[in-house]
Amino acid sequence: MDPEYNSADIRRRFVAHFEAAGHTAVPSAPLLVDDPNLLFVNAGMVPFKPYFLGQETPPFSRAVSVQKCVRTPDIEDVGKTTRHGTFFEMCGNFSFGDYFKAGAIELAWDLVTKPLADGGFGLEESRLYPSVYVDDPEAVDLWRKATGLPDDRIIRLGKTENYWSMGVPGPGGPCSEILYDRGPAYGADGDFGAEDRYLEIWNLVFMQDELSAVRSKEDFDIAGSLPKQNIDTGLGLERVAFLLQEKANMYEIDTMFPVIERAQELTGRRYGADPVDDVRFRVVADHVRSSMMLIGDGVTPGNESRGYVLRRLLRRAVRSMRLLGFEDRALPELLPVSRDKMAPGYPDLASDWDRIAQVAYAEEDAFRKTLQTGTTIFDVAADEAKSAGRTTLTGDKAFALHDTYGFPIDLTLEMAAEKGLAVDEEGFRALMAEQRSRAKADARAKKGQHADTSVYRGILDEHGPTEWLAYEALETESKPLALLSGGVPAPALRAGEIGELVLDRTPFYAESGGQVADAGTIEFDGGVLEVLDVQRPVRGLVVHQVRVVDGELAAGSGAPLHAKVDPQWRIGARQAHSGTHVVHAALREVLGPTALQSGSYNRPGYLRLDFGWTKALSPQQYADLEQVANNALRADLPVAWDYMTLDQAKEWGAIALFGETYDDTKVRVVEIGGPWSRELCGGTHVDHSSQIGTIVLTGESSVGSGNRRVEALTGLEGFAYLARERDVVAQLTGLLKTQPGDLVDRVGDLVDRLRVAEKEVERIRLAQLLAGAGELAAAAEDLGGTLFVGKVVDGAGGGDVRTLALDVRGRLPADRPGAVLVIGVQDGKPSLVAAVNDAGRAAGVSANALVRAAATLLGGKGGGKDDVAQGGGTDASQVDEALAAARRELTAS
Repeated sequence: MDPEYNSADIRRRFVAHFEAAGHTAVPSAPLLVDDPNLLFVNAGMVPFKPYFLGQETPPFSRAVSVQKCVRTPDIEDVGKTTRHGTFFEMCGNFSFGDYFKAGAIELAWDLVTKPLADGGFGLEESRLYPSVYVDDPEAVDLWRKATGLPDDRIIRLGKTENYWSMGVPGPGGPCSEILYDRGPAYGADGDFGAEDRYLEIWNLVFMQDELSAVRSKEDFDIAGSLPKQNIDTGLGLERVAFLLQEKANMYEIDTMFPVIERAQELTGRRYGADPVDDVRFRVVADHVRSSMMLIGDGVTPGNESRGYVLRRLLRRAVRSMRLLGFEDRALPELLPVSRDKMAPGYPDLASDWDRIAQVAYAEEDAFRKTLQTGTTIFDVAADEAKSAGRTTLTGDKAFALHDTYGFPIDLTLEMAAEKGLAVDEEGFRALMAEQRSRAKADARAKKGQHADTSVYRGILDEHGPTEWLAYEALETESKPLALLSGGVPAPALRAGEIGELVLDRTPFYAESGGQVADAGTIEFDGGVLEVLDVQRPVRGLVVHQVRVVDGELAAGSGAPLHAKVDPQWRIGARQAHSGTHVVHAALREVLGPTALQSGSYNRPGYLRLDFGWTKALSPQQYADLEQVANNALRADLPVAWDYMTLDQAKEWGAIALFGETYDDTKVRVVEIGGPWSRELCGGTHVDHSSQIGTIVLTGESSVGSGNRRVEALTGLEGFAYLARERDVVAQLTGLLKTQPGDLVDRVGDLVDRLRVAEKEVERIRLAQLLAGAGELAAAAEDLGGTLFVGKVVDGAGGGDVRTLALDVRGRLPADRPGAVLVIGVQDGKPSLVAAVNDAGRAAGVSANALVRAAATLLGGKGGGKDDVAQGGGTDASQVDEALAAARRELTAS
């Protein structure tokens, strides 16, 4: 094999091979996918899912593609194996109801074994092992026929390895893999579970089954056969590349190893000299390429979803270079190398390079500042630990470094080791797990509008931190420091426009700790601004999102402004936030100390609190929770706060909430009723618990495994809720002519009577439906010797249709072939069931074929067995044509 054989050639040969076989070449789809279950395209078939699921009609019967893919579930393990990476290219050929197993096997075997000179991959047949699903003897025969291999070269594997499904009801089927034997240096003979020895290079999926009752990817029922048999294959370009290029692994191929070579030059370290360094080199090569491809497709670094994945990839690459000894800017040195190797296949990387580079380099610059700050904080923490005689850096210190300063745990571990310290990794992991489990439902798009915080850091560096007076005042006289629009400085904001305003001092509470920002106004000479939101994009700086109600605000005027918080809004916010603390304390009193808050959100009049708990609250626990909370309000407990060190706060018994970060030198502790409720908190609060007014629980639900949520209303909103319930009760008692105390029994009696009446109506309706079964059977048509009954029933659902079809079939003469097709139309949607008697099946009549023929015209699909099959559709206007299609199918059979 030619060691210079490159990835571009693999792409070209793969596509050319299948184009010559009548396939349409389809360009790679973007990595971003409109699928609620996926962050990125993670397999070559993803862009074709609508075709496989029958949601869209494919414009071609055969297709070939080389698809960009990203998988990140095991990002921490990248580089530790030599087979897996985050970004990869999947070469695939697809058949939509065209060729099936034989064609897929023949095309694949031809390409992998055909000599290089003839356009193939030229892999040695003696090293290739096809694998099949253990219950797919047809595939075994086809592999023998196509390859001439002996039986012991065709490997039978189980459902986990060789049956494909999406883990949900829909298409599925057995598959075959082509394995390449890399030789005894990589594992034992015949150990096909040793992936380093028997490397899977190609997976051929034979999509033939309709799956139902899917309990997992390996546990499901097969409802029947698909209306059309499809082919979906995936060949890993990187795996074929390192075989053809005679490399040890995917990180050494032509599109990745040049990044490692450049990293060697920059660091002075050698790849292959140290196993730990080798992992770091591989992480760099993989993550640089993956990040570039993601940015190219429009992803920007952020703290959530896709943006968070990209941020992790970029920062892990930079971190790995630092761990290799290179502390200067790394991405400007590495990213262009990856671009030059990938651009021949993806020209947009070159044409859109300025944007890609700007995004990547800005993220590295931000991370370098993070590392600089974090290193200083780490040094202080390490010196404190050593001076106290400790040999371990605590988990909460490591977590604070990670969460507050973005300091990677791997870097903390290495730096701690250099100072002779261990790290409480178990404590750190526990805090990380708690953070991940926190509810994120209240995240807003506004927080992610400007992931690049450099403009805010520039304001902070120039003017210093905002004087924040939310605890002391509702109004301040302030000076404008900066005016922004779209995340960049703006010369002015005019009436109706929305922008951001930074003041030297402010009374507005900036959203944090679950409490929303204050509302209010900012007045200036000749105009008024409405405050829409208040955030801290960087520590120490308060930024107001404002809408110009009247006038024009010009930047740089320096004219004084009058900032004024809406006092009613602040009262409601204080009630809700103090109410959250009360509910938290009440939860721990009712359920025990393990019921700890894992997240919260509160706005004027409303609160929700997430807490660790494994099951729903009982009605008694729910009632007790509300009672304990309101008892605390009636007790008029004093509310107080003080500042102290974090260690002092913990010694005092204050609860530090998981996922929150705190200043290690000074924290604010809020207590309600002394030790009854002590929490670290930066929010605004009432002075006495009675000022909350009332706490009315409105719901309790699950928000994930091991987490529950309670919701409540406070203050006037709580009283209004109770008033509305009172009015509802009054209306119901009037309608039912009963007393409030008897209302539940009266409604329960009505519900019971309604159920009895509904059952009687259902019995009568079913009897009426079946009453005509005998007449339908007697009027059966004779179609080529087969008795056929075709009937459309308006208002009948799937269960009714099946019952009628089976009843009519049972009334047909047993000694004559008979078939029944009943189509029901309910709420505009058709459902159909075909039933064939024993004599009909003996004559070759298939219920499955009848349903397929009819369902196609109804805009749906169906299937089943020869005796009974069922289906559904979307177009009820074609029911007569569907019956006609069934008659044609019956006549043809």
